[in-house]
Amino acid sequence: MKRYVILTPLLALALISFAEDKPKAEAPKEAEKKEQPVMKVEKSDEDWRKMLTEEQFLVTRKAATERPHGAEYEKFNAQGEGTYYCVCCGSELFTSKEKFHSGCGWPSFYDQSKAKNITEKRDVSAGMVRVEVVCKVCDAHLGHVFEGEGFKTPTDRRYCINGVAMTFVEKGGKPPVPQGKAEKKEGEK
Repeated sequence: MKRYVILTPLLALALISFAEDKPKAEAPKEAEKKEQPVMKVEKSDEDWRKMLTEEQFLVTRKAATERPHGAEYEKFNAQGEGTYYCVCCGSELFTSKEKFHSGCGWPSFYDQSKAKNITEKRDVSAGMVRVEVVCKVCDAHLGHVFEGEGFKTPTDRRYCINGVAMTFVEKGGKPPVPQGKAEKKEGEK
């Protein structure tokens, strides 16, 4: 009986000390707290056709691919500092900071912008297994992303994007009004 009397307080102390060593749950990061909900932009094909060129419609809504080394690629190569937005909904996709010349014939970026408005989906079309890049807000097909190609970039990823799927705005220019962000209520910051 004396052993139990002595062991019980020791066992209780051991359990308390182990309980104190548990890592505390991390608080959500500041950026996660402030993330605004995304409202999906959905339109009929007829409505998309009214606002897009035929090539933009085929690429963004029907997952076609523009020809390599075309006029949009030449414009992309000539563009300086700025931001690239989804041609369909105006959501920020990339900035010129992530842009690089890959020689593939389509605009290339090594990462998406801090806005994180891109979703990656498995694509098994055309007899290949690839990763499709889609606008998170309006589901526009943007292109594909490839990994491990050996480019000397921070991510070793290549977002191969159709130029007609993006609108470029020079640094300091007025960005398009995004259609999919929840609007702020009066008095909100």
